Amino acid sequence: MPVQPLSELIRFVRGNSPFYQDLYAGLPDRVDELTDLPVIPHDAFWRANTPRNNRLLTGPLDEAVVFKSGGTTGAPKFSVYTREEWREFTSAFGGGLVEAGLRPGHRVADLFYAGELYASFSFILDSLHRAPVANVRLPIGGAAPLESTVETLTEFDVDVVAGTTTTLCSLADHLVGEGRQLPGVEILFFGGEGLFEDQRPLLGKAFPRAQVRSIGYAGVDSGLLGQAVPGADPRVHRAFTPHTVVEILDENTGEPVTRNGVAGRVVVTDLRRRLMPILRYPVGDRAEWTDADAGHFRILGRAEEGVRVGVVSFYTHDVHGLVRSADPTGQVTGVQLVVRRWDGRDGLVLRLAADEAAVGRHPATGGHGDPDGHGDRDGRGDPDGLGHLAGAITKELLAARPLYAAEADAGRIHPLAVEWVRHSDLAVNSRTGKLIQVLDERPHS
Repeated sequence: MPVQPLSELIRFVRGNSPFYQDLYAGLPDRVDELTDLPVIPHDAFWRANTPRNNRLLTGPLDEAVVFKSGGTTGAPKFSVYTREEWREFTSAFGGGLVEAGLRPGHRVADLFYAGELYASFSFILDSLHRAPVANVRLPIGGAAPLESTVETLTEFDVDVVAGTTTTLCSLADHLVGEGRQLPGVEILFFGGEGLFEDQRPLLGKAFPRAQVRSIGYAGVDSGLLGQAVPGADPRVHRAFTPHTVVEILDENTGEPVTRNGVAGRVVVTDLRRRLMPILRYPVGDRAEWTDADAGHFRILGRAEEGVRVGVVSFYTHDVHGLVRSADPTGQVTGVQLVVRRWDGRDGLVLRLAADEAAVGRHPATGGHGDPDGHGDRDGRGDPDGLGHLAGAITKELLAARPLYAAEADAGRIHPLAVEWVRHSDLAVNSRTGKLIQVLDERPHS
C-alpha cells in the first residue's frame, strides 16, 4: 500500500472511525497539516479500542493479526494489523536490520518472547524473513532454558543473538557463571528496552567479540519509529520516512521541537495503517533530535519511568548514570528501584546485581531486613568490596538528591538502602522478559 496523503488519511479515519470522528469534531472539514490535529489522548484511545463494541477501528475485525500491548498492568490493550499492513511493517523493519549490521549469511538466534498475544518474537522473525539479505533464522524464544539456548548457539555457530536487554544479560550472566564465553557471536541485537552502560561489562565478558547494537525502535501499538543509526551511541535512530512521521513535542507547550538537543516526548503518525489508525500517538518515550534535518534522534528513556518517595523524585536514567560514576570497575551489572512502605513510612531500596560469587559472600541489605537503611556500607568484613561500593553509590545518589537525606533525617521517609542480588534475581515482566525498572511494592488499597 502506498503512503497516503495526510489529508486523504484524515478524511478516511473521520468517516470510518467513531473515535476519530469525535476527536476531530471541532476541526475544519479539510485538514492538511499534522500539527492542526490534537495529540491522541491515551486513555480515551484505549477505552475506544476494545475487542467488543470497538469505536476506534475503521472496519470490521474480519482479517487481521491481533497482538496485546501495554504490558500487564491495567486493562488489556490490543493492536491489530491487516495482512498487508503487517507485511509492510516487517519488511520496512527488516530493511533497517541491514543498516543495524545484519549481513548475508548471518545465523541469527531470536530470543524474544512469544505467546499470550505478545508480538516481539513473531515480529523479529518475520522481519528477518523479509530482510533484503539472506540469513539463517533460529527461533529459540526467550523462555527457553539457558542451558539449551547455549547449546543451540554453540551447535549452529550463531553470529547474531537478538533479544531484550534483560534476556541478553541473563544469558551472559549464565555463561560467566559457568566460566564460558561465546567468542563467535559478532552482534548482540537488543530491543524492547534500553541498554545502560553498566550492562556492557557483563555482556563483554560472555561475548568478547560482539558489538552491542539496537535492533531498531518500534512498538506493536505505535508501529515503526526508528531504525538504528550506526555509531557509538545505540540510542540514536533515524525516522522511518516515508512510512511514519516522528515528532518530538515540548513537554510544557506541546509544540514541535525543531532544534537539536532539546528533549521532548515522542509522538508518531503512521501514514499506511488504516484499520487501526495511528495519528499523533504519544509513544511514552522522551527523545531529542541529534540531526533534525536528517531525522536522527536519541531516545532518552520512558517518559514515565521514575519513582517518587515522599517529595523526592528519582528517574531511572539518572540513577544508572550515578551508579556508573561510582562504579568505575563495572561490578554492578543491573539496577532496579524498589519502593516499599514499612513502619508507616516509605523507603527506597536500590537493588543492585553483581557477580554471583561476590553476592554469595555478601549478605543482602536493605528493605524490611534493614530498617535503618545503612546496610554494610563501610566495607568492613567485605572482601569483595560490595559494602564499600554500596556506600560510594549511596553517596553519589544523596549528593544528587540531597532532599532525600533531609527528609530521612526528619523521619518522613526511610534512609536509602542497598540490596545485592544476582542478575537473574532482578524482577522481570513474566510475559515479556523485560527488566522492570521500578517496583512499587507499597500497598495501594
